[in-house]
Amino acid sequence: MLKTEQRNADSVNLHNLELEEILNLITRDSYHAVAAVEAALPQIEAAVKEVIAAFQRGGRLFYVGAGTSGRLGVMDAAECPPTFGVSKDLVIALIAGGEKAVASPAEDAEDDVRAGAADLLSYQPGENDVVVGISASGRTPYVVGALQKARLCGCVTVGISNNPKSAIEKIVDVSICLDTGPEVLTGSTRMKAATAQKIVLNMLSTCSMVKTGKVYQNFMINLKPSNKKLRSRMINIVSELTGLDRAMAEKKLEEHAWEIKNVLEEVL
Repeated sequence: MLKTEQRNADSVNLHNLELEEILNLITRDSYHAVAAVEAALPQIEAAVKEVIAAFQRGGRLFYVGAGTSGRLGVMDAAECPPTFGVSKDLVIALIAGGEKAVASPAEDAEDDVRAGAADLLSYQPGENDVVVGISASGRTPYVVGALQKARLCGCVTVGISNNPKSAIEKIVDVSICLDTGPEVLTGSTRMKAATAQKIVLNMLSTCSMVKTGKVYQNFMINLKPSNKKLRSRMINIVSELTGLDRAMAEKKLEEHAWEIKNVLEEVL
């Protein structure tokens, strides 16, 4: 039996626990997510290096998942354009069942191995791209199908799972096993298994963007002035980095079409 499907010895009497005890139990159990990520750091670093190389050669990053894992991929991909000022076509998320599955259950869609392959193929993947399959069980057919097709297309493949010796581990170039163990609620991998996956996706996208020039010091310098909040943040960044007051920082941004990098090149 998969470790993520086994019973958690600490929660066998879950329904009889007081609310405070349940909250403390979930909190303690969640620490295993961070520990699992820490144990997998060498593999995560290898995956990040592949993504950086892909971006440098004009390639893309694909996330492929079903259910919770798929939604995590959608969320991370959706955050990349506003956070790093990149095209929505740089980081692409595929979820079993399509867009409707982001907000509504589509459990049967994850069993379609052909759909995983077809959905990926619609983007014409190639040797410049990296495809990351996300599956707590490590055997989700939709994800397996996409990874198999990715290999045939010459893509670099990465697998993220929460069970050792999983099926996807055998078909990817880089395998990231986040061994989080049994859940407080048996089989509910939306809990600490998903928490660990979320941390890794943050690492993949953030580290890759940092190393491809989208960050200066610890500031997001590739932002676009698409709303009031982001315009204010951009003014704050320029002011902090250059020592200009906010009014002058805004003036400089206006002079440079709201491109932080161009302001920094002039002032620094």
